[in-house]
This record gives sequence, structure tokens and C-alpha cells, in this order.
Amino acid sequence: MIPQRRSSRLGAVLRDLIEAVVLAAVLFLVLQFTLQNTIVEGASMEPNLVDRQWLLVNKVAYRLGEPERGDVIVFHAPDQPGKDFIKRIIGLPGETIRIQDGRATVDGEALDEPWAPRWDASNYGPYTVPADQYFVLGDNRMRSNDSRTWNGAGGGLEAEQIVGKAWLSVWPRETWGPVRADAPGPARGLFEPPVASP
Repeated sequence: MIPQRRSSRLGAVLRDLIEAVVLAAVLFLVLQFTLQNTIVEGASMEPNLVDRQWLLVNKVAYRLGEPERGDVIVFHAPDQPGKDFIKRIIGLPGETIRIQDGRATVDGEALDEPWAPRWDASNYGPYTVPADQYFVLGDNRMRSNDSRTWNGAGGGLEAEQIVGKAWLSVWPRETWGPVRADAPGPARGLFEPPVASP
């Protein structure tokens, strides 16, 4: 009787181990297909996202819906093969974008930018975004390689190059929170130098 009890315990342990390994493999595959971690590189999204900030990217967001103006996205850089960029969607397919003195207009209307970017004094356009493309800009317009500069004269981002929607800031700890399209980002004000008093 005792050897049978040992073999049944050993069988139960092996069964539990196999179940745990299968569950871990399924979870790993689900996470690989739905989420991606991304580390922000450079200053092009300051002050809302900062260099070395870690984000989780929702890779299924645009399989279930369409990209919207203000979404922060990760995509394969059109002018740097093998590299991913992070920018904000400004123009949707069919819209005409113009930038005058750093301020964007969409179809002749001033663009409301509640995420409060760092504007520059640049001029661009008009540019009509082709079907299945998006016009994207960095929040730090002076330091961004974006739709204004690609292909020499600028251009849209092909929808198929989009990896996913930036969803959650996870590191540094002070920046933890959702990456929003309707408000300044989680890093806003945390890493900016204080303004000197007059």
C-alpha cells in the first residue's frame, strides 16, 4: 500500500507541474501577442514622456478599433529600418494638415492639443493624409523626427507600420499611470527643471 501512495503523490505532483508549465506557456504567448514593453528613447515626446521611460503597448487596440487623434503610438520607423518610434497621431486619413508657427490645423481648424506639447516655430504643409496613413508628431516638436521630415518632404505613416497604442507607463515609478490622449502625460512636470523666480 505505501508504494502505491507514493506513486499517486508523484503522479499528482507531475500532473500539477505539467499544468503549471502549460499555463505559463499559454500566458506567455497571450502576453506576447497582446502587449509589448517599450522604452522611450530621446527627447521627442517630452515633456509628456521622457527618455528611458518604460511603457506597455497594447498591440491589439487597432485590431478592435481605429487609431484616433491624440493616441500615442509605437510604430516601425519609416526612415530607420529595424527601429521603433513613439509619436502622437495628429492627422487621420483624408484630413489636410498645416503647421504655421508651430501650431497645427486640421482641415483649416486649429487643433486642440490638451496634451500640451512643446511647440516650435516651424511651418509645414498643407499635406493631405492619404488613405490608410496617419500624420504623427512628437510632443517636443523641436526635437522630433516625424511626419514633417520623412522622405525629405514629409509624409504619412502607413497603418501597417503601427505596432500598437501606448497604454501604461510603468517606470520610473513616479510616472506610473495611463498614457492619455486627452491630457498631459504621466511624466509631465516630474523631470523638468524648475522655473527660476524673477
